[in-house]
Amino acid sequence: MNPSEVDAAIRSRMSTRAFTTQPVQRQTLHDILEVASRAPSGTNTQPWKVYVLQGERRDSLVHKVCAAHDALRANPELAAQYREEYDYYPEKWVSPYIDRRRENGWGLYALLGIAEGDRDKMHAQHQRNYCFFDAPVGLMFTIDRVMGRGSLLDYGMFLQNIMLAARARGLHTCAQAAWNGFSSIVLPHIGAKGEEMLVCGMALGYADASEKVNSFITPRVSVDEFTHWLD
Repeated sequence: MNPSEVDAAIRSRMSTRAFTTQPVQRQTLHDILEVASRAPSGTNTQPWKVYVLQGERRDSLVHKVCAAHDALRANPELAAQYREEYDYYPEKWVSPYIDRRRENGWGLYALLGIAEGDRDKMHAQHQRNYCFFDAPVGLMFTIDRVMGRGSLLDYGMFLQNIMLAARARGLHTCAQAAWNGFSSIVLPHIGAKGEEMLVCGMALGYADASEKVNSFITPRVSVDEFTHWLD
């Protein structure tokens, strides 16, 4: 195995926020999911469940959730209907995490010419999530609620495998926790059973290289900043 090829897939993975409409073949999606399923999981529980949305089923979900997102903006009291089932982010932000979050958010908005306080443009950009950033393939991932926290760790490795397998095939992705708040719409739409919880969504397709938003590359802290060497 050539390490440079593996490294290239990892380094070129990014949160792609603009896709072309070029379709992705079903066999390609099957191959990606098959290789991704080799992700490790505690006692081989393999807790992932995947729903692939294309065509009309994708488009109708986009319509439903975009409408709900608009309604929520118009009437914030609707927020009680749209709650995440698990805490993806902390209840209270502290440094250095809040600093990195702000750097990421304002860096993206600055690139797109969205000024602080421009709520209309912020709403429109956030709503791009619910269009899968125009990707032709939307993926929804669920897990049975009976599973423990460790299964979410397993799930993360499965998701990473999908994103890297996609890169190996010239595709790009964007993992999306943004869908989680609208699980009450997503889960019935995809036909998930009552015991399933939405983990996240993902956009998948071919990146639109002409779109400025795809030039946004998030920074990473140095190895020495997050590593403790114990000799």
